[in-house]
Amino acid sequence: MGWFDAFKKKQEPEKLAEGLEKTKKSLFSKIAVAVAGRSTVDAETLDALEEQLIASDVGVHTTLKIIERIEDRVAQDKYLGTDDLQRLLKEEIKALLSDADEHDFKATQGPYVVLVVGVNGVGKTTTIGKLAHQLTQEGKKVMVGAADTFRAAAVDQLQVWADRAQVPLVRMQEGADPASVAYESVVRAVKEHVDVLFVDTAGRLHNKVNLMNELSKIKRVMGKVLDGSPHEVMLVLDGSTGQNAFEQARQFTAATEVNSLTVTKLDGSAKGGVVLGISDQFTIPVRFIGLGEGIEDLRVFDKEAFVDALFEE
Repeated sequence: MGWFDAFKKKQEPEKLAEGLEKTKKSLFSKIAVAVAGRSTVDAETLDALEEQLIASDVGVHTTLKIIERIEDRVAQDKYLGTDDLQRLLKEEIKALLSDADEHDFKATQGPYVVLVVGVNGVGKTTTIGKLAHQLTQEGKKVMVGAADTFRAAAVDQLQVWADRAQVPLVRMQEGADPASVAYESVVRAVKEHVDVLFVDTAGRLHNKVNLMNELSKIKRVMGKVLDGSPHEVMLVLDGSTGQNAFEQARQFTAATEVNSLTVTKLDGSAKGGVVLGISDQFTIPVRFIGLGEGIEDLRVFDKEAFVDALFEE
């Protein structure tokens, strides 16, 4: 995973379990409803489970795939009891996530450039600040570009995080061309031998055509300065919004070539199931998940650890 290998080594499993506690309780209560009064995994049990997974914001598309996988398992063993259902569900969710496409994040010659996209309020700025902090702690040289020039508050907020992480911020006057900021950010990152450059963008969805044109322009000017950049287009989603996160993913993946996802605000919500659905449906790897306000609470998404935490007794 290139620059971010070191993050994973420091992650504590108990912190993940704590951050997913609300989702875990919600998921298990829904499974309990699905199997109440039943002794075998039959068609009625699976229908009830399907309903409860959808209610857990896993999404219809992914839920149907999970149910189909469990149906195949049940068909092989006619005597599976409801006590086996939790184990089956855990195994099939892990298998489903493993089927999602993996993106190979390799170190680059020169700055590794990350274009960060997403609607306002999902935690883009906070995510950039936390990543910048963690990378500087690992000895990397980081720079941030403030290409969300339509809101002065966005640039000021990014400045606060840049100061906190002690990294330079490339900014222009309010209303400046976002592509110009992106261009200047890459120029400076190359000149100053930066390891990782994060470029923030405006989060508007009211006109998809304008969004697409703007993001395309930003990517085009970056590529003129540094061939192959941006190397990563990271879409930040607010996990607490449930199905709205799916719609945002649809909009942004249609507007630009997103190749990584970060899902924030999972600790305060019972909607953690959205991570499973988004990872599966869009075949884009979830890169990071946010489990709190602390600067260390943004962590690398580990599929195995995530599912284990959800099903931990």
